[in-house]
Amino acid sequence: MPADLAIIGLGHLGLPLAQAAVAAGIQTVGYDTDPRPFAELSAGRTPVEGSLAASEIRRMLSGGFRPTTDPAELGRVRTAVICAPTPLGADRTLDLTAVGDAARALAARLRPHTTVLLESAVPPGTTENFVRPLLEEGSGLRAGRDFHLACSPSRLDPGNRTHVYSNTPKVIGGLTPACTESAATFYGRLTDKVVRARGPREAEMTKVLETNFRHVNIALVNEMAVLCHDLGVDLWDVIRCAETKPFGFQPFRPGPGVGGHCPPVDPGFLPYSSRTPGHPLRMVSLAQEINDRMPSYVIQRCATLLNEHGKSVRGARVLLLGVTYKPDLADQEASPSREIATRLMDMGAQIGYHDPHVQDWRVRELPVPRADSLYEAASSADLTVLLQHHRTYDLQGLAVKAQLLLDTRGATPAGAAHRL
Repeated sequence: MPADLAIIGLGHLGLPLAQAAVAAGIQTVGYDTDPRPFAELSAGRTPVEGSLAASEIRRMLSGGFRPTTDPAELGRVRTAVICAPTPLGADRTLDLTAVGDAARALAARLRPHTTVLLESAVPPGTTENFVRPLLEEGSGLRAGRDFHLACSPSRLDPGNRTHVYSNTPKVIGGLTPACTESAATFYGRLTDKVVRARGPREAEMTKVLETNFRHVNIALVNEMAVLCHDLGVDLWDVIRCAETKPFGFQPFRPGPGVGGHCPPVDPGFLPYSSRTPGHPLRMVSLAQEINDRMPSYVIQRCATLLNEHGKSVRGARVLLLGVTYKPDLADQEASPSREIATRLMDMGAQIGYHDPHVQDWRVRELPVPRADSLYEAASSADLTVLLQHHRTYDLQGLAVKAQLLLDTRGATPAGAAHRL
């Protein structure tokens, strides 16, 4: 049966979209320029940690979802969505290589009247100045006249059971009003509400604002954590009190660092055109600097606590709890745990870890010993550090068993542990 939808990029963005589309009764094929996801999906397994569970993949397959390695499938659909990853490069700019590869693969098969959508996190101007030329040059068609082109940045929150695909509004910015309406018609089948942006750049900039809002506010509360510790103030009680204000305040909480798949995007790194200078966001740059310092601050706190109890980091047995970037997920993308472990190892500590969602964990390609019994490991460790609060952790019981416990998430009862 011919498909209505092709999703290009079968990772953290593409798979949830495919799940929502299949649930809505849309015939969907999934294609990736990397052949590895095809083999995993065909076997009923998830190709990326922390995305959909294997049971969800199997339900999608039984519901008609077809992963494919045949790019010809891209030319048989009415809608194609690019969900390629855009990781940070060495210069901290977003790497658009996968987006370019996806656009080229689609362009070679693009038919008139197709609606092409970009969900990848990209700097403003990417849809018009990067994706559009690739599609037009590869197909001989013209965007806005022969096919529809729009940007609708992903708003996924993995593990969130309240805000799912169907009840999260979708922002859409088309190259033309007709492009916007075509995109709105498609997304209207998947979500309760669509929000029309003025154009692709406004849609792209919406993602920039949303991501950086989170990043800047985390940086603020991380700075407050350091200040409050130095002043002997209980930051967690301060947040508890502040969040009772019914207006003008949204609570954020500190942690050992910031992880995830949506890094802070500074549009100044990728100007709209070669003639237009970039405008770096100074506050975003400062927030990045502050959040990047948090793993070092955690190490400092670890060393101080050990020293106060007559021990040094060198030779100390340190147990790290929770090595994923988000609670109750297996995803380790950009988790600060690896940097913290590396620094502790460099200082001579003996590292072990426990995480109910991670069975094998490596640092510098070396396996880190995994604790089979959490309480036994905590009682024998000189220092236990909670890096991620998974729901399965009984923190009150853990605080009793651990010789020394540093809680970087403020999850333990007041007075039960040393908190960030």
